[in-house]
Amino acid sequence: MNTQRKIENIIRGVKASDGDGVQLTRLIGSPQLTMLDPFLLLDAFGSDQPQDYLGGFPAHPHRGFETVTYMLAGKMRHEDSAGHSGVIEAGSVQWMHAARGIIHSEMPEQEEGLLAGFQLWVNLPAAQKMSPPDYQEISAKDIPVEQRGHQCRLKVIAGETQQGTKGVIKNDWVTPLYWDIELDEGGQFSDIIPEKHNAFIYVIEGALQLADTEPVLHKQELGVLSLGQHIDIQAHTNSRFLLIAGKPINETVARGGPFVMNTQEEIKQAFADYQSGNLA
Repeated sequence: MNTQRKIENIIRGVKASDGDGVQLTRLIGSPQLTMLDPFLLLDAFGSDQPQDYLGGFPAHPHRGFETVTYMLAGKMRHEDSAGHSGVIEAGSVQWMHAARGIIHSEMPEQEEGLLAGFQLWVNLPAAQKMSPPDYQEISAKDIPVEQRGHQCRLKVIAGETQQGTKGVIKNDWVTPLYWDIELDEGGQFSDIIPEKHNAFIYVIEGALQLADTEPVLHKQELGVLSLGQHIDIQAHTNSRFLLIAGKPINETVARGGPFVMNTQEEIKQAFADYQSGNLA
């Protein structure tokens, strides 16, 4: 196997609306990329127009996977059927283990200004889909930041860098890597990714390239990476991007709106449990 990661596909996503009219771009979970095991969905949202986000995401159920909300700007208040509540602020992350079931809402904690961030859905193996729900909610100040010289800075939300910085999220099923990386123009970033993890890059700002022969990734583009162990990135301009990877689960996936299980029978049961008030 060539251990150097390359760009296999570039995804630009599709415009979509979710919740109560929240405008977003769907990158994973779209016709262009239905999933990238273990990742089921990636939505990017960002607007300074209140009508694009004020409706938020009123109460809705989940079962069978985890949701990861990472805020770049603004605030999002969450509440759930188990009595949890809080506010996810800029730079903070909520990693919710929905598992056997939870009903929650995510509503903007502001009426004007920029609201921006991401929601990622991470699948769970069959053995964990009906485990008790749980949360990992980490404020910006508690996420480790690694500085590499003057041109590279990365927030390590999950996973461990080659220099030994460890993320704050615990997940033993897909051992995810979730890094928010900033590179100055001409800056370079190199590290190790577990060679069989599926991985992708999403460009928040700027333009970057993995090697001279590789295509350039631009703002708001997602690059699906080949398998391999090494990744080398060079920024063409001042750039910011997410680097996310996870171990494939390699199980059958059955989807039904807010539920992700292994069989259609389990999806039907999830809807029945929700309608009867027994989701959790």
